Amino acid sequence: MERLEEGLARARAAIREAAGRRGRRSYTSSNYNNNQTTTFIPRGSIYRNPYAFHQSYIEMEKRFKIWAYKQGEPPLFHRGPMRDIYSIEGHVMDELESVGNPFAARDPKEAHAFFLPVGIAKIVRYLYSPRLDYDRRRLQNVVADYIGVLANKYPYWNRSAGADHFFVACHDWGPDVSAGNPELFKNLIRVLCNANTSEGFQPTRDVSLPEIKVPGGLGLGPPDLNQSPDNRSALAFFAGDYSNIGKTKTRISNGYEVASPRLIESMLVGCVPVIISDGYVLPFSDVLDWSRLSVHIPVARIPDIKIILEGIPRDEYLEKQKQVMKVKRHFVVHRPAQPFDLIHMVLHSVWLRRLNVRLQ
Repeated sequence: MERLEEGLARARAAIREAAGRRGRRSYTSSNYNNNQTTTFIPRGSIYRNPYAFHQSYIEMEKRFKIWAYKQGEPPLFHRGPMRDIYSIEGHVMDELESVGNPFAARDPKEAHAFFLPVGIAKIVRYLYSPRLDYDRRRLQNVVADYIGVLANKYPYWNRSAGADHFFVACHDWGPDVSAGNPELFKNLIRVLCNANTSEGFQPTRDVSLPEIKVPGGLGLGPPDLNQSPDNRSALAFFAGDYSNIGKTKTRISNGYEVASPRLIESMLVGCVPVIISDGYVLPFSDVLDWSRLSVHIPVARIPDIKIILEGIPRDEYLEKQKQVMKVKRHFVVHRPAQPFDLIHMVLHSVWLRRLNVRLQ
């Protein structure tokens, strides 16, 4: 463990050094100690600090190892939906447990983080069928009992009190897993689609998971329509098919349902997302400056949506739409995952939270 912590300390130092380069060095890949071929370098104001982000990503690729626990039997464990709603839960889980995952630890002793392969969507599907009640205790007990088994068998949960462990949940009930035993889960990293602070989401500890809806065909996401801004006739879009989204300048994601596929779908077809929520933590907020590519409207100002959107100068809209096109790569799912895509960006969010934990 001492060797692992020393490596993380070096990573922190390298990231701090890179963060201080802002405005003081030319931005080229040679500025970074990267032994791998870099095909993408984050640039521009869309990133809070592109230098720090790039170095952090390099350090993650070089060092980060995750151990996925093997205990548990499908379908409640090691399985998640791979199509339609909640499918990002299944794809992240499947990627983490795939043979080719470059972040997979060969041995738990070399792992920086530990993945709990609990299939929240599958647990809800099988333990609550037929749906006679909504009592969350069955779900909570399954996860708590699983952690108990791991804590008795291995030293890793107990030495960190769960601070280097995480699970992934896109189901609406994901945040409720920890409500049954707050003390047990107080340090656990929860990767959640339902990333609302009003429901207990902790931005410094938890990870906001972008929700996608994988269609039933061969593709992993919506078509890339890429309509020119001049060909977009509709001001705002609430519902419909992809061809209609492509004609829209902005797309609304509102209320607690902002954690839905609409947000990612809108960006993938080149819309400027309009976020109507007071407590939703947007994905990858650690590195992305969402004010550069979206419009945020407080819930209290819902009656003024049309006035607000019509008041956005054309130049400002075009700039936001340009930034949306720049960050689309971070919201595309590839299998196997690719550098800087959605799944690897989720893992980078976990990596950042692991960097904040110092184990003795």
